[in-house]
Amino acid sequence: MYIPKPFEESRPEVLHAFIRQHPLATLVINDAEGLAADHIPLLLRAEAGPSGKLLGHVARSNPLWQKAGDGIPCLLVFHGIDGYISPNGYASKQETGKVVPTWNYEVVHVHGKVRAIDDPAALMELLQALTQAHEADQPAPWKIADAPPDYIERLLQAIVGIEVEIERIAGKAKLSQNQPASNQQSLVNALQGRDDRASQAMAKAIQERGGAQA
Repeated sequence: MYIPKPFEESRPEVLHAFIRQHPLATLVINDAEGLAADHIPLLLRAEAGPSGKLLGHVARSNPLWQKAGDGIPCLLVFHGIDGYISPNGYASKQETGKVVPTWNYEVVHVHGKVRAIDDPAALMELLQALTQAHEADQPAPWKIADAPPDYIERLLQAIVGIEVEIERIAGKAKLSQNQPASNQQSLVNALQGRDDRASQAMAKAIQERGGAQA
């Protein structure tokens, strides 16, 4: 991934927090049949191994786990906020006209090796951890034990776990940091003037990364 210096994010704690906030990964492998991509929510265990691990599961009918076997190289892409940026939001548009449209976005790339985990006990432990992580903000968190045991057993037999050992991780946050402070501020003002959630979220992200004020 090409990362100009103003957009680089390399702090492990920030990258890990991003993955936890945006757990749905695009997992890409390249095998004898060519490139293949799957979209899988993953659980980060930052303390596991030298650089951490990511865990999830796929349907047993998905050929990914058989291709992965004991481990094959993969690329994981985690997407955050993104959106079109119009030149109309820049203060310098009225001053010089030297502005063009762009697209702001956040993304984290993880390189590693994916392997299959076809072990019922390990898979149940993973499902418990995934459930606890994603149900944490519910008023009454759902638990696996809430479903009939025979139903869970049948579903358990229909999935296979996957594990990615992280080898390299890189983040890119392209959020108008390359614009002068006056353009950042005017862009935030323009976005805040819109009533959709995406614009409000983008305004907040630009404020957090740049010099714009609330």
